[in-house]
Amino acid sequence: MLSLPPSVRIFLARGNTDMRKQIDSLAGLVAHVLEEDPMSGHLFVFCNRARSHLKILYWEEGGYWLLQKRLERGRFAWPDADTPALQLSATELHALLGGLDFRQAKRLPRIAKISKPPEPPAAFAS
Repeated sequence: MLSLPPSVRIFLARGNTDMRKQIDSLAGLVAHVLEEDPMSGHLFVFCNRARSHLKILYWEEGGYWLLQKRLERGRFAWPDADTPALQLSATELHALLGGLDFRQAKRLPRIAKISKPPEPPAAFAS
């Protein structure tokens, strides 16, 4: 599984992409359709019409990585082409790659870290 630092953003290209496209064509889609810099160090995820193949384009110092996953059965949960791109969290990407529908997942509220402790009530002050 992928281990991503928090600085890496993940962009999902909505709709379908021709999986015959390779690095240069996918980088062109990132630049012209998604309007992002393909050499930014972020992940760009593409899916085919049948929702059975994914490609991930990633720039690392000195060159591109192109990762591909093909399902033997089933389909990826992929949003329709309402807008050109959708930004995902690393958790949502892992859910997508693991076969879960991240669109129907509900994020539960978390306890936020308190920067300084609250003041005690006046009755307890000496």
